[in-house]
Amino acid sequence: MTTPVRSAAAMPSTLAANDDAAAAPKIKRSTLNNKLPYIERGTPQFMRVTLALFSAGLATFALLYCVQPILPVLSQDFGVSPAESSLSLSVSTGLLAIGLMFTGPLSDAIGRKSVMVVALLLAAVCTLICAFMTSWHGILLMRALIGLSLSGVAAVGMTYLSEEIHPSFVAFSMGLYISGNSIGGMSGRLVTGVLTDFFSWRVSLGVIGLFALAAACMFWRILPASRHFRASSLRPRTLLINFKLHWHDKGLPLLFAEGFLLMGSFVTLFNYIGYRLLADPYHLSQAIVGLLSVVYLTGSYSSPKAGALTSRFGRGPVLLASIVIMLIGILITALPQVPAIFIGMMLFTAGFFAAHSVASSWIGRRARRAKGQASSLYLFCYYVGSSVAGTLGGVFWRSFGWNGVAAFISLMLLLALVVVHYLKRLPEAARL
Repeated sequence: MTTPVRSAAAMPSTLAANDDAAAAPKIKRSTLNNKLPYIERGTPQFMRVTLALFSAGLATFALLYCVQPILPVLSQDFGVSPAESSLSLSVSTGLLAIGLMFTGPLSDAIGRKSVMVVALLLAAVCTLICAFMTSWHGILLMRALIGLSLSGVAAVGMTYLSEEIHPSFVAFSMGLYISGNSIGGMSGRLVTGVLTDFFSWRVSLGVIGLFALAAACMFWRILPASRHFRASSLRPRTLLINFKLHWHDKGLPLLFAEGFLLMGSFVTLFNYIGYRLLADPYHLSQAIVGLLSVVYLTGSYSSPKAGALTSRFGRGPVLLASIVIMLIGILITALPQVPAIFIGMMLFTAGFFAAHSVASSWIGRRARRAKGQASSLYLFCYYVGSSVAGTLGGVFWRSFGWNGVAAFISLMLLLALVVVHYLKRLPEAARL
């Protein structure tokens, strides 16, 4: 099952050969699981998959959230309000959510790898173009195209792992993938925050775009082809049938709602914490606000740790504990001291990535068919939560300050705990 690493010069000619759809249909469906074993932890294939998807997750979140620490700078340069400035992020996550409705089913039909490679390349190119835009509407257009492109990575990566990794290690592998997401989110914010302070936001976006191009090339080269992919039809009737099955499932709609609430809470905090710390009485520099994104490192630990803990305690208890940690963290940020705010952000971030790791791996376990579409629906709700709550948070910030934002986030997390109460009744919630 070992796939040799091909040279960079051979990349264009080997994309089709390595593509999931090219190989998978030649294998009889009845013999897939018998003749082609899953990838297990500790094997060279596992290391290649981990490294490839780690780099993809890192690049995806760096591209997506690199504008978050520079929202105040964009407000000043283009003369827009904080809520309008947040649209540079919300429009990306909104278009990403819409794109997920198409890229997930598309990957179910033509394969996983080619969809992810093309998506990463397009997003990187659009980021480079964004760095040269001189109008606010041009910025929003490029950010929308970035979000639309990245829809081809988000759900497809989750689906690839659920198909190719041994079921015993899926939660752990998903945690490693999401840890790449957390480091990517940190890197994007850190690079743009610091470079903007010393150079300009245009330079910082250019650096992020070049980094993403390099990550896309490495991903293309080392990710093994799928062995358990089974092509499904793109006919609207088939898509509609699978769509209804997912929404009529006892557990999947609850997981979709959880994604909405978790991501909505997370993005709202990081959208407006910069405004708080740059203003009176703190007056922190843009570089310092960018450096606060190191709290994302807690996610690189908590996400694989939460995945591993599900085998001991079950998905339900781990998800519940993770959301409680988020709630404690947001309450701590209401304190006025900067160290307390930082500690609250750390707890909140650790809890978020742990919760997302458990919920996202639960999707692949719960969905019986069209797993790519199920993952897309989860992430659709996930990023709709980012767009809706992230923008709505601006209303609370303008009207009530940070205490209003914290109360808004706390309400969403309480609703998330209610959802967990019902998720714990599912058979997959118990110990694996």
